[in-house]
Amino acid sequence: MNGLVSGPMRIVSGIQPTGSLHLGNYLGAIRNWVRMQDEAGEGAECLFFLADLHAISLPHDPATLRSGTLELTAALVACGLDPARSILFNQAQVPQHAELQWLLSGTARMGWLNRMTQWKDKAGKNREGASVALFAYPVLQAADVLLYQATHVPVGEDQKQHLELARDIAQKFNNDFGTEDEPVFTLPEPIIPPAAARIMSLRDGSAKMSKSDPSDMSRINLTDDADAIMQKVRKAKSDAEPLPSEPAGLEGRAEARNLVTIYAALSGQPIEAVLAEHGGTGFGAFKPALGELLVAVLAPITQRFTGLLEDRDALDAVLAEGAARARAIAAPTLVSVYRALGMVRG
Repeated sequence: MNGLVSGPMRIVSGIQPTGSLHLGNYLGAIRNWVRMQDEAGEGAECLFFLADLHAISLPHDPATLRSGTLELTAALVACGLDPARSILFNQAQVPQHAELQWLLSGTARMGWLNRMTQWKDKAGKNREGASVALFAYPVLQAADVLLYQATHVPVGEDQKQHLELARDIAQKFNNDFGTEDEPVFTLPEPIIPPAAARIMSLRDGSAKMSKSDPSDMSRINLTDDADAIMQKVRKAKSDAEPLPSEPAGLEGRAEARNLVTIYAALSGQPIEAVLAEHGGTGFGAFKPALGELLVAVLAPITQRFTGLLEDRDALDAVLAEGAARARAIAAPTLVSVYRALGMVRG
């Protein structure tokens, strides 16, 4: 393994504390975080952070960011992340993230950042009006993982480009300032979870379920109660045809595929098994079954989440303890980077 870590796996990943946590977050990322935590080998470390530094790259409300950070902490713990086994923290309490971003800005190239798909998407046509933070946030993402000498980073399809950029920055820095025997940074490898379900909007099967969608009916929030879940599933967009008996029959039926995908992900079954059981069934019968499954899976999470939110001091303590552990891991990397760049620190 290149870099400073040659032994156990070290996994690093983050999520922005903006908006309500929804079913897509849970099935697409958080459930896999919990699985990684539970299945990590002896000596492995998992660092999961709330990306509040990234959150300010777009207009935001400070009070909402503060409350969202605590709510997301409660949600992650409620979903099964154990602060005793994983390091859970928010970026703002680990200033080395921003410090390393600046140090890496001398290595990152404008052309690399200009090609980033998400920069183009988020800036839209008003690139002159976009913040510097929005343009440069992929460098912060690189710092997020390189700071801890991450060996592995879980990525979805939309994050592959960012990890590739992090590797490019690390490789160029190693070539420019390290040696073949002593590279400064580990080159992180991607983890593409095989069971990561791509959950789409309940109102539009071609759009990803999103916190930013103005319609709350488009998503299942992890804070929704049983009545809200059943209502949203009942009103979810579908079609008039019964479910097919094989996956090929879902071709061209985006909403039907989405509802079957959600059922499969929650039940732990392949789509083939779900269709073998429910093929020929209309949505009038399938939606209640899906709603009941959602309630069964999410109710314990919602109950624990509500209890955790009642003690915000305890949530602050979780983040503070995690940040202290993260800072200790980050410190040697910063020493190595300053030394490699020829800088003297007191």
